[in-house]
Amino acid sequence: MSQPVQRAAARSLIQKYINKETLKYVFTTHFWGPVSNFGIPIAAIYDLKKDPTLISGPMTFALIAYSGVFMRYALAVSPKNFLLFGCHFTNEIAQMSQGYRYINYTYFTSDEEKAKIASKYEQQANDAAAAAAAAAASQAPEASST
Repeated sequence: MSQPVQRAAARSLIQKYINKETLKYVFTTHFWGPVSNFGIPIAAIYDLKKDPTLISGPMTFALIAYSGVFMRYALAVSPKNFLLFGCHFTNEIAQMSQGYRYINYTYFTSDEEKAKIASKYEQQANDAAAAAAAAAASQAPEASST
């Protein structure tokens, strides 16, 4: 692509996306509310790798209901807030996955399997604690004798 064509494409892109209306939108709660709310689904997705014994059933199902209500709200307001809808849709899927893990572990996992899972995560926790202690010990300043 030649330089004048690149410049024209860049100018067109800037005029299309970085304009008064876009900047006005970025400085509203219609934008920052959902952006700050994305911490909930990010945490839920991160927690999918954690020990299923740590999942709170009541909290998970409360978050499923919460996201369902706010997905509806995001489409009921004017103008429709698709960013809020996307945030709560992502949270809904992540929380339903957590809910499945909770139900599966609590009601369909045998005691032997639960003991295996608990020992696996306990071993991982012990390994992480040992690694943290070793790292802290290697960074601790040596005591000097006078």
